[in-house]
Amino acid sequence: MKKVLVVTMLLGVFISFSFVSIAMAAEGAATGGLDSGVKQMVALAAGLGIAIAAFGGAIGQGRSIASALDGIARNPGASGKITTPMIIGLAMIESLVIYSLVVSLLLIFKL
Repeated sequence: MKKVLVVTMLLGVFISFSFVSIAMAAEGAATGGLDSGVKQMVALAAGLGIAIAAFGGAIGQGRSIASALDGIARNPGASGKITTPMIIGLAMIESLVIYSLVVSLLLIFKL
C-alpha cells in the first residue's frame, strides 16, 4: 500500500513539473515579462496549495472515518459517543482545507 502511495505521489510531482515547463515556455502576455511570469507562478502555487490541502484533508478524513467505524464495529454500544467527536473532527479537518482555499484566492486576487 505504501509503495502505491509513493509511486502515485512521485507520478503526480512529475506530471505537475512537466506542465510547469510547458507553462513557462509560453509567450508573455500583453502585460509583458516579469509580471506575467510572477502571475503564472502565483497561480501555480495557489493550484498546488489547494491540491495538497485537498489531498491531505481527504487522507485525514478517510483515516478518521475508518478509525471511527472500526471502533463502532468493536463496540456497537459506543456509537453515540464516537459519532459526535468524529463529526467535529471532520469539520476541523475540512476547515483547514477551506483556509487553504481562502489563502489561495487571496494570492490570486492580490496580483
